[in-house]
Amino acid sequence: MIGKKNYLDLSGKAAVITGAGSGIGLGVAQMLSAYGAAVAMVDISPKAEEKAQELRDAGRKAAFFQCDVTNEESVMRVVQAIADNFGRIDILHNNAGVTVRKSIDQLEEKEWDFVLDVGLKGLFLMSKHVIPEMRKVGGGSIVNTGSGWGLKGGEQAAAYCAVKGGIVNVTRAMAIDHGKDNIRVNSINPGDTLTAMMISEGRQTGEIKSDADINEFFKSCGAGRPLARIGQPEDIAKGVLFLCSDLAGWVTGAALVVDGGGIA
Repeated sequence: MIGKKNYLDLSGKAAVITGAGSGIGLGVAQMLSAYGAAVAMVDISPKAEEKAQELRDAGRKAAFFQCDVTNEESVMRVVQAIADNFGRIDILHNNAGVTVRKSIDQLEEKEWDFVLDVGLKGLFLMSKHVIPEMRKVGGGSIVNTGSGWGLKGGEQAAAYCAVKGGIVNVTRAMAIDHGKDNIRVNSINPGDTLTAMMISEGRQTGEIKSDADINEFFKSCGAGRPLARIGQPEDIAKGVLFLCSDLAGWVTGAALVVDGGGIA
């Protein structure tokens, strides 16, 4: 008989979140810490320290680690510092990402490289150096941030679609390789979510010409979805919590879509 258990309890576990200073990454740090995890908030911006302090002020265990996820020396240094600080690593959320909204013929080489380096190379380097730490504690959970546009195409988003499509499939490959290590690997695939990055996209595409356009832009992003609204970071964080928790104990290699029905 199945009994009642708190499958979402992350007490005693340590989670690493990249791009944790704002948006989805910050929402995930807040969510996982609310369920008991110690969170290592990794970001290139030192402003993320303020967010880590807010969590500490709320009685949660959190620390900020500044890192360039595209630089292996920086990643190695930070992963070691996290392991030393928390004594273990159980969860990795590869969330850092950027976008340049252009078609292939419009993209400059440096823009293509920038988007792919942060999104894919960053995932590679963080995973490469965190997985040995997970093996030490008998396993873990990796969640990679993909996108609805990792499962279908998008307008003026060639580099972004390349990254997110790559993330969805490298997730499957990682799940196959590391099941023997008791490491589950899944992707979370958000639709349009209310973040600073989303505002940047609106400015790039010309849909936001001034701050007065932001609310209408968000309304338009949500209008065509069955649930008729844009996502909030908390919506995505709930999905990440599920994938990191014991509720998802037999879930690996999956691409979980959290988009209000956008690609349905």
